[in-house]
Amino acid sequence: MFGGLAFRLDDNMAVGVSGDASMVRLAVDEGEDALAESGARLFDMTGRPMKGWLLVDPPGHRTTADLHRRVGRGAAFARTLSPK
Repeated sequence: MFGGLAFRLDDNMAVGVSGDASMVRLAVDEGEDALAESGARLFDMTGRPMKGWLLVDPPGHRTTADLHRRVGRGAAFARTLSPK
């Protein structure tokens, strides 16, 4: 879909990789807080930012704990969605 690698739960995308950035799916209302975290930026691949998605550059997942937090956030949100 995005030319990268995607990880899904019940066929809903939770997280992915595009280039050296990770893509994280999250609740729309978590977006502003998540953008304040290290390495985070808007998910914008077409000139229109996508709500409910975040791109995280390498500084934002330098440690295993950072990566676990990001993957956990994406997985937690994907679990709230109906299976496809």
